Amino acid sequence: MTRTNTQAAPIILVPGFWLGAWAWDEVAETLRAAGHDVTALTLPGLESSDADRSAVTFTDHVDAICAAVEAKDSPVVLAVHSAAGFSGYAVSDRIPDRIAAVVYVDTAPGKGALDPDFAGVEKPMVWSEIEEEENLDGLTEEQKDTFRRRAVPEPGSLVRESLDLTNDARRDIPSTFICTGFTAEQYRTAAAEHPDWAFVAGVPEIRDATWIDLPTSHWPMWSRPRELAEIIGEVATRAGAS
Repeated sequence: MTRTNTQAAPIILVPGFWLGAWAWDEVAETLRAAGHDVTALTLPGLESSDADRSAVTFTDHVDAICAAVEAKDSPVVLAVHSAAGFSGYAVSDRIPDRIAAVVYVDTAPGKGALDPDFAGVEKPMVWSEIEEEENLDGLTEEQKDTFRRRAVPEPGSLVRESLDLTNDARRDIPSTFICTGFTAEQYRTAAAEHPDWAFVAGVPEIRDATWIDLPTSHWPMWSRPRELAEIIGEVATRAGAS
């Protein structure tokens, strides 16, 4: 039986677009083996391809993450991947006292809408676009096949909607940026040179930032799961001790 690491903060793992809790399986298993309290989320509308996504809103995702955070007895480490940087940053604005630290996994604190002009009820995963736009370094053919097979369309609201951020306390939450598909320098440069790019718009706001380069795919939970788990676990241990 694995003993829980009571000195570490609980960990909430939030996947990016088209993914459910299953995307974190190997990372979560590694963290639990080290004694961490880990919860991986499947957000509303991502339960299956047959789920009704027509009424799912960006706020629904924020609410679901908040509920998972508030279900823990102590402040958590919130690890968010890819486009979940938007909902994760909104959560840190809403309940900053419940967030001990945020880990941005090849993402950043997003502000505004990813694409306010997107009109679709849902946004499916299109593999040709993934191959053209994303870093796939280190992913096996089996992992790519699993991604294609298990990907679920994202509710369209997650692309076009946003929430106003009003709580300045979010800026002081310790934030670790694990940069995989792009380097830390590329993230910082993009935020400085393109302040209107929603995906990185929150970077200049963060007052306590740690940057870590982990060169690999945009999906390090598959291509470098043990290294990713180690970093997240270290953040949780530090957060629990502070």
